[in-house]
Amino acid sequence: MAQHLIKQVEGMEALDGLCRSATGRVGRATRSAAVKNALSGTWLGHQLHPMLTDVPIGAWAMASVLDVTAGPAGAAAARRLVGVGLLAAVPTALSGASDWSDTYGPEQRIGAVHGICNATATVLQTASWIARRRGRRATGAVLSGVGFAFTASASYLGGHLTLVRGVGVSHTAFQPEVDEWMDVAALDALSEGEPMRVKAGEVPVVLVRRGPTVYALSAVCTHAGGPLDQGEVLDDGDCVRCPWHGSEFRLADGRAVRGPAAADATRWETKVDDGRVHVRSAAS
Repeated sequence: MAQHLIKQVEGMEALDGLCRSATGRVGRATRSAAVKNALSGTWLGHQLHPMLTDVPIGAWAMASVLDVTAGPAGAAAARRLVGVGLLAAVPTALSGASDWSDTYGPEQRIGAVHGICNATATVLQTASWIARRRGRRATGAVLSGVGFAFTASASYLGGHLTLVRGVGVSHTAFQPEVDEWMDVAALDALSEGEPMRVKAGEVPVVLVRRGPTVYALSAVCTHAGGPLDQGEVLDDGDCVRCPWHGSEFRLADGRAVRGPAAADATRWETKVDDGRVHVRSAAS
């Protein structure tokens, strides 16, 4: 039943107009590298949003538990928990909106409904906090219970996006390691500062030549699988930019330096032997 509903939402093209409008506004708000990095979790090494969701979900769940099990004796604590959840919902929503703005099609439609459910839950929890503040504990408890139902629905959709659709999962997580040196290209075939795609076994690798040094990273962007070999090497020569969403990775070590990517690119060791470029997986 739930999967049937999800399939229906994934095919709801009527949501696309709303999604385009909203993603445009979010994109403008997160244009700054500092803002995008902060909300994406680039500084953290993995997506920020999933970690933040635990706080409002946990706070609101425990508020409802106290409503059911503690009655009037737990009223003050339940109200504080509702308030904590409301405060935590702000950065959680901002980070989620940033991640969502870089999705497309079915994932974006599911994400839109996920966001609407969370927004509805937040409005209900706000009304609950106000009712509790005015001494209407029973009303507040009912509002919190209904709000948490929306939160649980949103959580299910969020889990579907991550665990089924792979949104926010590193797209190089399951690439095999190549322990032996592999001959992948002639050095003369590499133009200065121009990315070149090669294969190390079955793994796509992007090579970039900077003077006497050849850098190598996995050619698949960790964020959404974009082709780094079709990206741009920045003017300073230190980073390559993904052509899909603008994530930037440092050539020397694969470090993600601009979101939406949070996971680093996989670095490969290189050597030049008799005019040929060889690569192998770098030591972990």
